[in-house]
Amino acid sequence: MNENLIIFNATIVTPVGFSARKGEEMSQLQIIENGTVEVTRGVITYVGCNRSEERDGYYDRYWHYNARGRCLLPGFVDSHTHFVFGGERAEEFSWRMKGESYMSIMQRGGGIASTVKATRALSYIRLRSQAEGFLKKMTAMGVTTVEGKSGYGLDRDTELMQLRVMRSLNSDENKKIDIVSTFLGAHALPEEYRGRSDEYIDFLIDTMLPEVRENDLAECCDVFCEQGVFSVEQSRRLLTAAKAQGFRLKMHADEIVPLGGAELAAELGALSADHLLHVSDEGICAMARTGVVATLLPLTAFALKEPYARARAFINAGCAVALATDLNPGSCFSGSIPLLFALACIQMEMTVEEAITALTLNGAAALGRADIIGSIEVGKQGDFVVLDSSDYRVLPYYIGMNCVNTTIKGGVLYPVV
Repeated sequence: MNENLIIFNATIVTPVGFSARKGEEMSQLQIIENGTVEVTRGVITYVGCNRSEERDGYYDRYWHYNARGRCLLPGFVDSHTHFVFGGERAEEFSWRMKGESYMSIMQRGGGIASTVKATRALSYIRLRSQAEGFLKKMTAMGVTTVEGKSGYGLDRDTELMQLRVMRSLNSDENKKIDIVSTFLGAHALPEEYRGRSDEYIDFLIDTMLPEVRENDLAECCDVFCEQGVFSVEQSRRLLTAAKAQGFRLKMHADEIVPLGGAELAAELGALSADHLLHVSDEGICAMARTGVVATLLPLTAFALKEPYARARAFINAGCAVALATDLNPGSCFSGSIPLLFALACIQMEMTVEEAITALTLNGAAALGRADIIGSIEVGKQGDFVVLDSSDYRVLPYYIGMNCVNTTIKGGVLYPVV
C-alpha cells in the first residue's frame, strides 16, 4: 500500500547517491533545515526547502505531516538477519557466559543444529506468526527493509518453508517492511550428512538451487565459509553455481578465523561479505578494490564477547561499510537498532555520520537496492524514519533506547506506540 504524503518542517538528514558510499564519502550527509519531502504513490517526487505555494489543489490529494523540526532520515536497512526460525537457545547462552565457545557448543550438538531441530518441528503457520512478530519490532525501530535468510532447515522441505514464509510476509498488501530473501542452505552441515560435506554441497547445487530459483523464493545465495563448517573451495563451488543460476551472492566470511572468505567474496563479485571479525589486510584491500560491501555485525561480537570488526581499517582502505543486526536465535538474539548504533560508534569508532550511511544507503547496496532505497532523493521509495529529536546525533547517544518517533513506509505513517 502506497500513499501520497507531504512531510514538512523536517530536518532532513541523508546520504546521497544511487550506489554505496566508500571510505571518506560515508561521512558526507546532506542536511536540509526546514525541509519538505513530497511522496507521490509511494515514490519521492520532491526534496528541498519548505515551499508555500499551492498548485491548483494538487496537494489536496496528499496527507500532510508536520515533523515539527524533528530529524527525517531514510528508512533503516537491516541487511543481515535470520528472523525466520523456531525455538530459543537461552541455555546455550548461559553456557557461553560460563566460558564455552560458539564453535565448541556446535561440536557438542548445539548451536545451529539445535535450531534446525526446533524449526523442522514447527508448522508453517507458527513459523510465520513468530517471524511476523519480529518484523513488527523492527518497524518500531525504524527498519523499512530487511534481509532474511533461510538456513534453519538444512533439508528440502524446511528450507523451502522458511523461504515461503518470507515470500508470504513480503506479499502482504499492508506490509510495513520489505523483505529481501536469501537462501542459506549452506549454514551448517546437517546431521544426516555428517562426514559427507561435499555430498551436501552437491545436494544444494543439484536440487535446492534449481528449485529455489524455479519458484522465485530467493534473490541471494549465502554460505557460512568457516573452519569446521564449509571450506573456501566448497564455498566457491556453491556460489559459482548459484551465480550461474542468477542468484546474487553474499557470504558469512572470516568470522571465527581468517580463512580467506573476504578474498573469495572479492573474487566472485559478491554483494557483500559479512561478519569479518578476523579478516586479513589482504581481504580488506580486495573488497575495497572490487566494491564488495563489508557488512559488520557489532551486536554479534558483543554477544559472543569477541573483538569487534575493524571498521576504521575498512573505511580507511576505501571500503563501503554496512551495519546490520544479525538477529538470530544463537549468537545474537537481538535486532536492537539503538544498541547497534551505540556499539558502532563507541566500540568500533565509527562517526555518527558513517553509521547512518552504513545503515541506510550502504545497507541498501549490500542488498542490491541502492538505486531505489537508502537515501532521501527523488525517484526513490518513500521510506523514512522520524526521530524524537532535531539532532541526528542522538542515535548513538540514546544507548539502547529507541529514539524513533514514526516509521514511514511507502508514504504510510506508522507512529511508534
